[in-house]
Amino acid sequence: MAQGAKQWRTLARLGALLATFSFPTAGAAKSDASKVITIVALGDSLTAGYGLSRQQAYPALVAEKMRAAGYEFEVVNAGSSGDTTAGGLRRLPAILRAHHEIDIFIVELGINDVFRGVDLEQIRENLQAIIDQTRARHPNVAVVVAGMQLPGYSSEDYVSAFGSMFAGLAKKNRANSIPFFLEGVAGDPSLNQWDRVHPNAAGQRVLAENVWRVLEPILRKRFAAPNSPRPG
Repeated sequence: MAQGAKQWRTLARLGALLATFSFPTAGAAKSDASKVITIVALGDSLTAGYGLSRQQAYPALVAEKMRAAGYEFEVVNAGSSGDTTAGGLRRLPAILRAHHEIDIFIVELGINDVFRGVDLEQIRENLQAIIDQTRARHPNVAVVVAGMQLPGYSSEDYVSAFGSMFAGLAKKNRANSIPFFLEGVAGDPSLNQWDRVHPNAAGQRVLAENVWRVLEPILRKRFAAPNSPRPG
């Protein structure tokens, strides 16, 4: 019990570190609107790029990869530091209304809920509502669920179930899944800032690679060739 309490106190301190600023924008490259691929990344400080410039956060790095591949695109960084699934759900309607069409929607939320001890079923319901509302507004959107884990903190059922929840959501909704968003970054001091929670610039580059591994096949399938019109 003492060990478990210590672990949860550690989680609470980490949660406090995640409550910071938000970055509302990202990179774009446009010409013919019929060819522009719109990607929205909804998330917390990990998406917003806490402690870094917007250009160093993973959405902007993904935009660089799309530019290099010849795609015409708009990548929107809808990350807000300290955000929870409930907060993301509250922000979502305005984000969805702001775009005529969203082709790919990445949701990276939930870690701050754990730091606050939010009921797991409530986290799941919020994420499901985010997916449902996004698809209701943009029926053809490809959803990408960014999975999170807390390795090394606890073997308690809550933490374990949290880690497996994202894959279950992706399967239920026939969505794409990033198994572990922080793969290769979590626990590596060289890839994190002083707090050992938020990725540094090098860590964000690893996150961009984690996202790109899932994103690139979607782009190839839905947009057969760069700079070609959308499928009819």
